[in-house]
Amino acid sequence: MIQWFYRNLIELSNGRWTSFLLKKLAQSKASRWFIPSFAKIYKVNVHEMATPIEEFTTLHDFFIRRLKRGARTIDAGVNSIVSPVDAVLEDIGSISPELTLTVKGKEYSVIEMLGSVEKAQKYMNGTYFLLYLSPSHYHRIHSPLSGKVVGEWTLGKKSYPVNRYGLKYGRETLAKNYRKITEVEHDSGVTAIVKVGAMFVNSIESIHMGEQLEKGEEIAYFTFGSTVILLFNPDSIEPLQKHVTPREVKVGDVLCLMRTKEN
Repeated sequence: MIQWFYRNLIELSNGRWTSFLLKKLAQSKASRWFIPSFAKIYKVNVHEMATPIEEFTTLHDFFIRRLKRGARTIDAGVNSIVSPVDAVLEDIGSISPELTLTVKGKEYSVIEMLGSVEKAQKYMNGTYFLLYLSPSHYHRIHSPLSGKVVGEWTLGKKSYPVNRYGLKYGRETLAKNYRKITEVEHDSGVTAIVKVGAMFVNSIESIHMGEQLEKGEEIAYFTFGSTVILLFNPDSIEPLQKHVTPREVKVGDVLCLMRTKEN
């Protein structure tokens, strides 16, 4: 019953017209009056923002706020791979030989997530990291590592919630939501940065240009709540832990280490 109710609720809230109206409201000048209460309810740290709260003209602009220079420290370790976002690190796990990953008791197809068997095959027996952003988080996305962009593509149309209830009751949200994928070749292998929209169509904006990425540089931002999945090919990284109790991480915090060729 609860699964039926939740699915119908998110189908309604993510329909074409309801999404359009909600998006228009957030981008309207009238939405500025919601900003102080939004910041209070979600306990947003207004002291680290690059722009004073009273200068935002829409809720949308507040949501995609930038931070002051130096508000986040990017780990400088040569082999470190860092969190690309402020988020809850929800899960770390293995990608099965059947090219699936299991989150909250549900299996998700990496083939569907990436759009083809060819793209997914290289991640068989690799590792994934799941990072969930709530409305309270800073919503700009940074590169977790340095490397060469070898592919970028967009999949999906609608975007359903990716919070714990969405993952539990939604229809394969991680594999079917609107998403943008950036694939990066680096010193120890290849990584897919999967940016999953959580509400509204086309809720991910890319800003990076060119083929080279530097660890910590800004590459995109989410318009509304969202998730990032990092996929690593096998034997390319050393996780700092095999299992995780959900915990807060910030942009620049170390998630894992690259395996050097000597290893």
